[in-house]
Amino acid sequence: MRGALHAEWTKLRTVPSTWWLLVAVAALTWVLGAAATGTVSTDQCPSPDECQEDTVRLSLTGVWLGQAAVAAFGVLAMSSEYGTGTIQATLTAVPGRVRVLTAKAVVVTGGALAAGIVAVLGSLFVGRLILPGNGFSAAPLSLAEGPALRAAVGTVLYLGLIALLALGVAAVVRDTAGAITTVLALLYALPALVELLGNEDWRERIREWAPASAGLAVQATKNLDALPIGPWSGLAVLGAWAGAGLVAGAAMFKFRDA
Repeated sequence: MRGALHAEWTKLRTVPSTWWLLVAVAALTWVLGAAATGTVSTDQCPSPDECQEDTVRLSLTGVWLGQAAVAAFGVLAMSSEYGTGTIQATLTAVPGRVRVLTAKAVVVTGGALAAGIVAVLGSLFVGRLILPGNGFSAAPLSLAEGPALRAAVGTVLYLGLIALLALGVAAVVRDTAGAITTVLALLYALPALVELLGNEDWRERIREWAPASAGLAVQATKNLDALPIGPWSGLAVLGAWAGAGLVAGAAMFKFRDA
């Protein structure tokens, strides 16, 4: 297993797109988070303390963009080898296909989590710089606060699970464009389509089970009763999506010709 992990790490770190995508995760998350926090103020509130704005979740809004780069990173770890034809060399060097996919999963998850830590810490730091100028207290964004710590850790885990979901989809689809389109549809198109449904019960159910809306519930630190699903339960739903994607990918990778 150690040899397979070393090989996958070598492949990822020597491909320029890997580093650009991981940098994009942080940059996109910071930029959108800064834009979101810059648009709110306490002017319309009776007092700053009575504002119900979830400043932690607002600061982490940028994950909506950052997850696209994470998805591309997870997909390319698998699909790029089919595009270049190097998958044959990989399977010759490491004949165990499940071992290959496991090694990819470990390396991809590590990269996504590392980028996620940088993205989340940077977003909270930017929030602490911007929000006091708009009348908000920076205290809720401190990681010493339990809800903020849960939101921060949960967001990092969210990005890691998105990377695993993307890897699994890529193992099934094999084509880079097709796999990225599939993952982005799950993350962006599905939540948008939910709003077109006329039945509120169905909208609520899909919000509970859609990977993005369920997983990002972990960012909420206020008004938890209004969420379609609890923070950790929502992250578990995303974990189920990622697990299902990996199982399907492993089955296709193992029993289908390379």
